[in-house]
Amino acid sequence: MKNLLLAAGLLALSAFTSPVDQDPNTTTEIPQDNKLVIYQLLPRLFGNKVALNKPYGTVLENGCGKFNDINDLALTKIKEMGVSHVWYTGVLEHATMTSYPQAGLAADDADVVKGRAGSPYAVKDYYDVAPDLAVDKKARMAEFEALVKRTHAHGLKVLMDFIPNHVARSYHSDAKPDGVVDLGAQDDKTKAFAPNNNFYYLPGEHFVVPAGYNPLGPLKGPSEDGKYQEFPAKATGNDVFSATPSVDDWFETIKLNYGVDYKNGRQMHFEPIPDTWKKMRDILIFWTKKDVDGFRCDMAEMVPVEFWAWVIPELKKVKPSLIFIGEAYNPKEYATYFNKGHFDFLYDKVGLYDGLRRLMRQEGNMDDITHVWKVESNGFSSRMLRFLENHDEQRIASKEFAGDPGRAIPAMTVSATLATGPIMLYMGQEVGEPALGSEGFSGEDGRTTIFDYWGVPEHQKWLNQGKMDGGKLSAEQKQLRDFYKRLLTLAGSSEAIRKGQFYELQDANNLSKEYDQRKLYCFLRYTKGQQVLVVVNFSDTKTYRPTLLIPDAVLQRMGLPTQRTYTYRDLLTGGEPQASLRLTLEPLSAMVLEIKPQ
Repeated sequence: MKNLLLAAGLLALSAFTSPVDQDPNTTTEIPQDNKLVIYQLLPRLFGNKVALNKPYGTVLENGCGKFNDINDLALTKIKEMGVSHVWYTGVLEHATMTSYPQAGLAADDADVVKGRAGSPYAVKDYYDVAPDLAVDKKARMAEFEALVKRTHAHGLKVLMDFIPNHVARSYHSDAKPDGVVDLGAQDDKTKAFAPNNNFYYLPGEHFVVPAGYNPLGPLKGPSEDGKYQEFPAKATGNDVFSATPSVDDWFETIKLNYGVDYKNGRQMHFEPIPDTWKKMRDILIFWTKKDVDGFRCDMAEMVPVEFWAWVIPELKKVKPSLIFIGEAYNPKEYATYFNKGHFDFLYDKVGLYDGLRRLMRQEGNMDDITHVWKVESNGFSSRMLRFLENHDEQRIASKEFAGDPGRAIPAMTVSATLATGPIMLYMGQEVGEPALGSEGFSGEDGRTTIFDYWGVPEHQKWLNQGKMDGGKLSAEQKQLRDFYKRLLTLAGSSEAIRKGQFYELQDANNLSKEYDQRKLYCFLRYTKGQQVLVVVNFSDTKTYRPTLLIPDAVLQRMGLPTQRTYTYRDLLTGGEPQASLRLTLEPLSAMVLEIKPQ
């Protein structure tokens, strides 16, 4: 073993004889301290105490959380998880099959609504909030404003959705400020495309509800008759320029026109500034003046980058600290959306999330992680938002994904500590919510529904009828939640993780018989003031006992003398320091070891 370790050290040292910018185990990127810790929650689901969970159930049957449920106790508990930002998902008023006559709000036609509650991403009024989320429907905006103020009082920042690409077919703003002209109100509907139209049209054609759409299964929805009056028909949200979109399209939404003529080679008409750009800027300013701290921008790549390049600086004139997070899926365009589009952060979905998903399913290899930091996000890893769950993705504990929430432990540790960028946790992830059952429109697919009224069972065990004390959680769930709390608190407070350089140690350890590169991953994060070694085991069956090597040249790189001896203390467990790097790595385990001179 000693000779093997010596050989590994010599092999690794060969990487350190060249300049820093050629070392294959690191990058020249200068880390930025962007360690936001984001907690995503849907108010509709978060505070809901009703456990009936009837498929296609009404708001009265299945219940619905409110802004007011996110009270001081809830915010205290969220803050205790190490969270810095809360993303309130599904706040804007959207199309729904629920009516509130007392507030003058009619139900939408079921033929163009997905789910009894409706999709939060089919916005019906950009200037209003969902009445479902208010106790007093007429005072719904005041209740949201109180939530923003309450969140800030707990030292937390507020994020909300901005959905720029599409709106509900029934879009009509009742709450717009005086002087605001509604989207589409002045469109020339005789033209398929005009630079200042807000929508795209199919002149002379009537919109046709997709054949076979069954809004509420065995039940009947409001105005459901397989028809919806829209003439001329408008293009559908996912760029379908047809009056007859399929049931698999975003047929409940209509595409907004940012000056791109899709039918004529995507010709761009950006001068003068298109009307839609101005309207969307004004909407963003409206919410910014409600003291919102940032926006998660839905499907950011479906809107021309030129719009972002214009609107984000405009908004930062209003509030310089505002942050913009883009939902993005094309790594080849990341640099464009950062450098030209001025986004602060982008989703790291197709890189780190997809790679870690494979590893959690015992399918991938560590090269997936290496490729992310070395190639895909090299140069801007501090600006990539990492996560393992969100409202679009399957639950880790679901049978469709990994079947065991414990598989998140090594993956979430990598997600939170690999770089200095933001990390996100999705409501219920911390207690292993498996998203069992078919809720209605959202079938049994391993996701927690965003379309239906529903209680989230494992989250409700923590909620415990509003006590928020985890009183009904199992011992294993309490341990899991404690892991997330320790990890997120550490990620948000550790100098090395918030600000430090990165160095991968796979090559330095690849000749050790006990170091299985297919299942183990280790790297360093370091500043002058703190050095930590992160090591994880993705195997769900095998315990490894490697003796890890940190070559002398790497110690020097971190500013540590090579002649000293060191102790290693696991910051995740807070145990006693140990005098060597002979480790015991249980299945699905993680360590974050602080390196200190003896």
